[in-house]
Amino acid sequence: MKFAMLYSCGKDSALALHRMIAQGHTPVCLIITYNSAADRSWFHGVTNDLLDAVEEHMRIPIIRCICTGDTYASEVERCLIAARQSGAEAAVFGDIDIKAHLTWNQERCNRAGLLCITPLWHASRKKLVDEVIDAGFKAVIKCVDLAYLDESFLGETLDRELVRRITATGADICGENGEYHTFVYAGPTYRNPLSICLGEKINLGTHAVIDIRNRMIISS
Repeated sequence: MKFAMLYSCGKDSALALHRMIAQGHTPVCLIITYNSAADRSWFHGVTNDLLDAVEEHMRIPIIRCICTGDTYASEVERCLIAARQSGAEAAVFGDIDIKAHLTWNQERCNRAGLLCITPLWHASRKKLVDEVIDAGFKAVIKCVDLAYLDESFLGETLDRELVRRITATGADICGENGEYHTFVYAGPTYRNPLSICLGEKINLGTHAVIDIRNRMIISS
């Protein structure tokens, strides 16, 4: 089956993509929603230069779904239709168990004429985090909700000790409720790891983020 991946650059969408490829399915494209006002991807805050590097190292075309909050749903539908016209039969999402997210995904797919597939749905959150680590993904914490995690977690790459620290705070082990977001820079979906540079930590009041750049761009 050919599919489009709604890709956040985080660990869950990376794992969902990996599972689909391992099952013999073929990704037509990655659809990444892009915040036109912030000039970064929605939610995970990935810059354009990093998206270029993701596309190069994964060798999967990226469709940048440029949108505002008001146009988010309609632009996702437009990009899904474009993916269908390029051969996609389904759209794949990395959601785990939040029913409202599944309903939203299904509505977008229905309007675009695609199957909706959620490979991680109702899996154990702990087992999913373990699978991410065991598969060899390298996922750096890009954003934290300060109600759960402090700035010391920013820039740390997921391993079992970091997962233990996250769990000890009472935050969800997967960050499924937005406690943290990650950026995957290496793993089985990459031909080569990305060379990244960790920058400034920025406190936004309720959340904090760390700037991550493509080291190759900075070096040049």
